[in-house]
Amino acid sequence: MDNSGFSKLSRRLSSKLLDLVVKPHLLGEPPKVTSQLAVVDNTQTEQTQAPQQKITLYVLQNYSRSNAVLLDNETKRLNLPRALHPLKLADLQEKKSVIFLQHRNQNNLLNPPAHTLPPRLLRLIEALDQHPELDVELIPVTILWGREPDKEDSWLKLLFTDSWSTPGKIKQLVNIGVHGRQTYIEFHEAQSLRALTQYAKVHYPNLSPATYVVSNLNQYLDSKREAVLGPDLSDRRNVMQSLIKSRDVQEAILQESIRSKISVEEAERRAIGHLNEIVSDYSYSTVRFAESTLTRLWTQLYDGVDVHNFSTVRELADKYEIIYTPCHRSHIDYLLLSYVIFKRGLMVPYIAAGDNLNLPFVGQILRGGGAFFIRRSFSGAQLYTTVFKEYLYSILSRNTPLEYFIEGGRSRTGRLLPPKTGMLAMTVHSHLRGRGKPIVFIPTYIGYERLMEGATYVGEMQGQPKEAESIFGIIKTLRKIERIFGKVHVNFGEPVFLDEILKQQHVEDVQIKSNKDALPPEVSEAVNIAAHRIMENINRAAIINPVSLLSLILLATPKHTLDEDACISQLETYQALSKALPYDERTEITPLSGKEIIAYGLKLKLIKRIKHVLGDIIAIEDQQAVLLTYFRNNILHLFILPSLIAALVEHNGRLLRDDLINVIRALYPFLKAELFLKWDIKALDPVIEQYCDALIEAKLILDDGRNTLYSPTPNSEQHKQLLVLATPVKQSLERYFMTLALINQRGSGKISARQVEELSHLLGQRLSVLYEFNSPEFFDKALFQSFLKVLTQQGIICTNQEGMIEFDDRLSNIAQDAHLILDEDTLHMLEHITTFDDDELKQALDALARQKSSRLRKKAK
Repeated sequence: MDNSGFSKLSRRLSSKLLDLVVKPHLLGEPPKVTSQLAVVDNTQTEQTQAPQQKITLYVLQNYSRSNAVLLDNETKRLNLPRALHPLKLADLQEKKSVIFLQHRNQNNLLNPPAHTLPPRLLRLIEALDQHPELDVELIPVTILWGREPDKEDSWLKLLFTDSWSTPGKIKQLVNIGVHGRQTYIEFHEAQSLRALTQYAKVHYPNLSPATYVVSNLNQYLDSKREAVLGPDLSDRRNVMQSLIKSRDVQEAILQESIRSKISVEEAERRAIGHLNEIVSDYSYSTVRFAESTLTRLWTQLYDGVDVHNFSTVRELADKYEIIYTPCHRSHIDYLLLSYVIFKRGLMVPYIAAGDNLNLPFVGQILRGGGAFFIRRSFSGAQLYTTVFKEYLYSILSRNTPLEYFIEGGRSRTGRLLPPKTGMLAMTVHSHLRGRGKPIVFIPTYIGYERLMEGATYVGEMQGQPKEAESIFGIIKTLRKIERIFGKVHVNFGEPVFLDEILKQQHVEDVQIKSNKDALPPEVSEAVNIAAHRIMENINRAAIINPVSLLSLILLATPKHTLDEDACISQLETYQALSKALPYDERTEITPLSGKEIIAYGLKLKLIKRIKHVLGDIIAIEDQQAVLLTYFRNNILHLFILPSLIAALVEHNGRLLRDDLINVIRALYPFLKAELFLKWDIKALDPVIEQYCDALIEAKLILDDGRNTLYSPTPNSEQHKQLLVLATPVKQSLERYFMTLALINQRGSGKISARQVEELSHLLGQRLSVLYEFNSPEFFDKALFQSFLKVLTQQGIICTNQEGMIEFDDRLSNIAQDAHLILDEDTLHMLEHITTFDDDELKQALDALARQKSSRLRKKAK
């Protein structure tokens, strides 16, 4: 047998063997290879004529026969041009359709140079010069055997996993045996060899085109590899050593020594203690263990995880410093997001976790998964602040992906909480101190259909002491709840680019020289803008799942019951409205029909069917109504504008469009702040018009053709549907006018903002009893704080030097206009409960102070 025949036999045998042992996971989508013969438009001139023939060539970074065979097997499986089949371009014949960028010269074994340019690439470039009608489509490919970055102190890990080093033959054999089932292959976007060489000739005339092409593709594949493996990491001890020696930390140690009157050595021990408290200890083995454990969790406890728009992250991962900023709904969020990212082939982010999770054993596992720990408050801890900032700076300098919860803590109401900007500000501070890759925030919506902590949340909102966040909390709640949790939904929202915001605020050239330098006020304003944009983009990526949709509808009925046919009709009306006028292109809605949604709610035991001879009735299950407010609030913002239109038209009977728009414009700033709505008030009018037209199309409101909207006939099916749609916004409106009535009743300069917040909270608790069930979010202090903030921004109120709220006739006029929005009974009730004389006010505030003192004593115990 000649050498050629032996080579073919050897390749077939190795291909079969590799196919048995190795099952690669495809990351991303397979490439879309263009036709080998492209059609030419004969009307084109010679100068603009497109290449007539285009062939496909795969690009691997490092020379490896096993990688080439694996690639050939995968191209065969995906029905792509084969990697190890011959390549023909004009009169050029090549044995394979693959090149290696790091191509060692096999003919100079005694004294080889480090690397030579790939001979096949040189021949192809020469062929393109001779044949202007030809082109080569280069498809870069990444192949990984395992996904653990190097650890400098672990030779075993260097041997048994993929890393940044090029594997030798023995290591590659080990890789095949050990990681055959954990092999990953990713095809990247095709690039034109002709375009690359022409660019090189114009912009780099002193380089050979082949040198530029190899360098460009090497950098490209390095960036793609880093997105999966993360940066080349040092071990925890080396990280801590480099941090303790940094200039800013050494200066902080000296200052701590002087301030605390201790030795420098003692101050350094404190700094090391802070580092031990903070620093992550990323371990691939921990991540792999977590992956296998969580796979069982999602399949046994949940009905799976639905992921949307991950392509957004993949497209940005190699070019940007990725910072995931998800909403925070459950303990599971930490695990869920890392799992989703890892399973889709990108590096697990380092996660900022509260130091209350730094528990024995549990804390070490979390560190292994990429968690680093942060105190809730840095107040008075100057050395700790410096150490933490330096660690964050080191993470960003290495282009390690990050994750932190922009709300700070878990939402107890299902609404987004006001953003906490501490981590965001420190991120911007580090970026301006030493710019690496540009930073992009990835707002991420996480939606559940049942919550492990649901009962706990309800208790906390009704006044029970807040339970500390801990992994043990998960274990405790798991024992209490039936293990039927439905699906989990993760939707990656519209990215927020930091440099764009800095440029818009004209602070892109600001530089931070030292860890201790404060952010200029203009940059702090940019931080606030970024925070609110992240929140808005989280809400734009909301998922309308069956549970949230059922909750929105049934909680809007007087007794949380609805005739089954009417319930189905209402569900499908909401779905049709969402499809006809989607809140955002990233918003997802359940594809289930009305009947299927009801069946799904019955399966999760959140609703029940009451049999009746005249037609079955759908009702919320006993003890579930309060909890379902959480899921309603997940999507409340998606329907708040049509709900407000419905409420105004139904309450007034008939209403001119112009009057409707004027009232909505007056109320919108408060709703926008409360629900992080996406529309700017300047762009609101056409949005209102579109929703009006959609409701007219659905026959929920009517148009007389003379710019007047009116409500359907009372007791008609359309009127009943309109009432259900109108209800969700009413709690917000009642809360607003309750607070306005309280301020107005006390008079200008007679009550402080803190007293208004406390009293509104107390009155909200009382008012919620008037509903069929307690509605916890009705007396959420954060909502009253948000309302007062917007009143101040609008210039309706201000605070004097004594801290008292002052106002003029505009506030009284707004309160008087309440009759356009709320019925007489509600207005009388609000006026009655907000009427305090001085003695009653003092008694209420004293009672609040005693409650707060009692809670603090219990917490101290």
